[in-house]
Amino acid sequence: MLNIFTVFETEMKVKRPIDDQLILDIADGNADALHTLYEASSESVYGFALSITKNSHDAEDVLQETYLTVYQKAVDYKPSGKPMAWVFTIAKNFALAKLKSKSRIRLLDDGDTELGVTFAEIENVEQRLVIQTAFRILNDEERQILMLHAISGLKHREIAAIMEMSLNTVLSKYHRAIKKMRSELA
Repeated sequence: MLNIFTVFETEMKVKRPIDDQLILDIADGNADALHTLYEASSESVYGFALSITKNSHDAEDVLQETYLTVYQKAVDYKPSGKPMAWVFTIAKNFALAKLKSKSRIRLLDDGDTELGVTFAEIENVEQRLVIQTAFRILNDEERQILMLHAISGLKHREIAAIMEMSLNTVLSKYHRAIKKMRSELA
């Protein structure tokens, strides 16, 4: 049986750390650095975009736009020790713009989720199961916080900055989401 809860507590394990130097290397035109960033973080960015757009095609578009923008704007990046927060902010802005341009900001019911979302882009079986379950039982904010922390490995204070919420609100929503997930998966 899959141990789903290990996903909640593990950090992303990559060959090269995602740090400020990686973004600076991208700014210098290093295509290998961009490839490293993409390989290490694309599933997380896709999952996060999917949690906002609720449409796999839109999430793929957001994913592409995010990494294109990272490549183009890496020269403007100000090293702060939080490059993934910067990447997720870019992804969030594109995802929200995608929703706004389609005038589709609304809550989905379970039927809509099943029809509009596929999880084929997420290769890790445990992550795919967590995301599918999250789509079924969590509200939008809980789902986004869970994705950013459990799947992407961001710290709660980084999530608070990305989502423009207080740290206490993020912690509360995260713990509520974990509780819902545990009871659903039990």
